[in-house]
Order: sequence, then structure tokens, then C-alpha cells
Amino acid sequence: MADQAPKGFEHTTSYVKAPARDSLVDTGDVVSLVESILAGVRDRGDAAVREYSIKFDRADLDQFEVSNADRLAAVDALEAQTRADTEFAIDNVRRFAEAQLSTILPLEVEPLPGLHLGHRVIPIQRVGAYVPGGRFPLLSAPIMTIVPGKVAGCDEVVACLPPNAHQAMIAGCHLSGADRIFRVGGAQAIGAMAFGTESIPQVNKIVGPGNAFVNEAKRQVFGPVGIDQLAGPSEIFVLADASGDPRLIAADLLAQAEHDVRTRVGLITTDRAVAEETAREVERQLETLATAGIAGESWRNYGEIVLCQDEAAMIAYSDHVAAEHLQVHTTDAHGLAAKLRNYGSLFIGENASVVYSDKTVGTNHTLPTMGAGRYTGGLWVGSYVKIATHQWLEDEAVLRVGPPASRQSASEGMEGHMKAAQVRVDRLHQAAAK
Repeated sequence: MADQAPKGFEHTTSYVKAPARDSLVDTGDVVSLVESILAGVRDRGDAAVREYSIKFDRADLDQFEVSNADRLAAVDALEAQTRADTEFAIDNVRRFAEAQLSTILPLEVEPLPGLHLGHRVIPIQRVGAYVPGGRFPLLSAPIMTIVPGKVAGCDEVVACLPPNAHQAMIAGCHLSGADRIFRVGGAQAIGAMAFGTESIPQVNKIVGPGNAFVNEAKRQVFGPVGIDQLAGPSEIFVLADASGDPRLIAADLLAQAEHDVRTRVGLITTDRAVAEETAREVERQLETLATAGIAGESWRNYGEIVLCQDEAAMIAYSDHVAAEHLQVHTTDAHGLAAKLRNYGSLFIGENASVVYSDKTVGTNHTLPTMGAGRYTGGLWVGSYVKIATHQWLEDEAVLRVGPPASRQSASEGMEGHMKAAQVRVDRLHQAAAK
């Protein structure tokens, strides 16, 4: 496959391993099904949620909300070390979110005499956190979506998770600070949080990743409620030069690949030996990996290794991919990192594995996929606040800004605007003439 090249990069790159399929378009048609689910929840509330929970999750619950007794029982059922590790991660995520929040400051300026402009930092009132069930109890998932909301000062953070999610996930939601927890998953959970039902309150914004149905539901409800982002299959790419260690690179690629059979994993390198040895090392590690059934399918279908003619080509291809997780394994990792601009989160140097961020270091693992890193970052404490502007004018400012506003309105043919601008100017002139 060395004679092939990624589209648009034919002159500077070639494939050592090309992906067999395209994870960005390799999805079934879920639009119409999600439309019907959302319509049902909007029109019939709890009854529809219960119907879809039975149909899709095989769960017929008397009540959706997890009681306080059940929350505490889930926490008590946690193995001691698991609880300690969960609380360690919560503390790290909280500290980083608090540090981020300290950089988001209110503003008051006076750009012209008597003209006062500013903004306030206002927490979103009620946020809904979708907590995926997944193949494994992902205890880090509720931490990443609930803790920043509590740090931001949201009045209420509501968590929804599939009814068949592991009990430990309820414990994770509780320890992370969820105000209310509901056993509802899938598109019906998104609909319930977006529209509100008899049991589940309507929220102002929905955050958190999910499957294709959850993602499509978030897309369809966006507008009346906010969303954090549309999440596609998870991604990891590694940038490496001749100093890259194929054993570490392969381990990190497979760690991400075990998330889902549609995970996109890749190596972008300037060194053919590193490229070829990494390909062999992936196959070796798959032989003993317990999750090889998932990781191997992901690697075969969506894994890629791209050989670049130089560092500039490596940077260009990386910025084109805009990977969710981007690791830098080069001699001057910090120097190369400073030249990159499109990614979800950056992992600088061989010690910075995605796994650490996924679980415990404190940065958020809810990140942009499908190239969205070209225009946005990931979930962070700023996702839970609004920056809302305000202004107030003293008389002298009205005399400065009123006439040009009136003239501009007149030139645009907007007489009402012109009069609203001019009446204040005229009133001040009349008062001064008395």
C-alpha cells in the first residue's frame, strides 16, 4: 500500500497501512427512527420514555429517578480502591476546572467617556449530562460531564444513564455531584431532557457523548436547548519521528481501539522503520489483548499509518485530520506541539498517554471528533457558563454615539431605528437649551 496516499496529500505522504473503511460516513440510517422517538417523547412524555426503554433497553421501571437510598447503596457497593481512585479523579478534574474558571472574568470597560460596556459570566441554570453505558462501566464518564457543571455554579445538573448501566455508574454520578439521576438512556433520554416530561425536568443544555442514536438526537433537538458537540467515533493519532517507540505507540493505539469497533486510530510518521515496526507491533499485541475482538476489528477497518516526507508534511496532515486525541512522540515534542493547531487534546511526549487523560489527570476527555477540532475545543468549565454582555450610557456618551447611529439607520431605511436613536439626542439638546 506504500504507493497509495491520503487524498489531497499525494505528493507528501503515502500509506504504510490504509484504512479499509471510513468511520466518518460508515453509519446506518438513524435519522427517521430518532425523529419518531423524539416526537413520541415530546407528545407523550413519560409513557413514551417507558415504552422506548422496554423496546430498546428491555427495562420496565416503576420510576425513572434513582432514589437517594439507591444512590448511597451504589456508593457503598464500590470496592474501596475503586472509590478512592474515582475520588482521586474527581478531585483532579475539579481542581483543573476551578483553575480554568478563574480565567473567565467579568468585564467592565469605558471605551468612550460615559460609555460603559461589559459582560457577566452567568452559569447555565440547568444542564443535562448524558452518561453512556457502553461495554464497560466507564467511571470516568460522569466525572467529565458533571463535575465541571458543579464547579461552574449551575443550579442543577441532571444525569441520565441507560437503565442497564452498571451500578457503579450511579455511584460515579453521585460522587461527581449530580443533583438528580435518571435511569433513562438512548435518544429517549435526550428527548426527555430537551422537552421535559412528567418525571424528568427540561434542561437548558445537554452534554456528554453517546452512540449514533444519542448523537443524532442531540443534533435534532439543538436550538431550543444547547448541546456541547456532536460526537463521532473516538479517535487517536500519534505523531512520531525516528525516536518513536513502536511498542508504546502500538499500546496507545490499541488502548483507544478497544473503545469501539469504529474507533479511528493512526500513526503519522516521518520514519519508515517506525511505521513498519508499529504495524508489526500492533499485530503482536493483539495476540494477547483481552479486548482484541473489539480493538482488532477497529484496527483492521479504520487503522492507518501514514508516512510523511518531512515534518512539515506531518504537521499538515495532522492538522487536516484534527484528531480527537493527538500524541506527540518526537525528539523535540514541545517544539513540534507548538506548531500544531487542530486537535481535541494534545499529549506532549511519550509519558503523556491518552489513558491518563481519559481517567485521572484532570483535563476533560469529552473532545471534538470528525474534524471538529479545526474550529472548537472540547468540553470544559466554560461550556457551562454564558458570557452575556451589557451596556449603559451617560449623557455625554449619547451625544457621541447617537448621531452616527441615527445616520446609519437612515441610510439603511430603518426609520424606527433612526427615531429611537435621535430622540435621546434631541432630548439632551432641548434640556441643555433651557
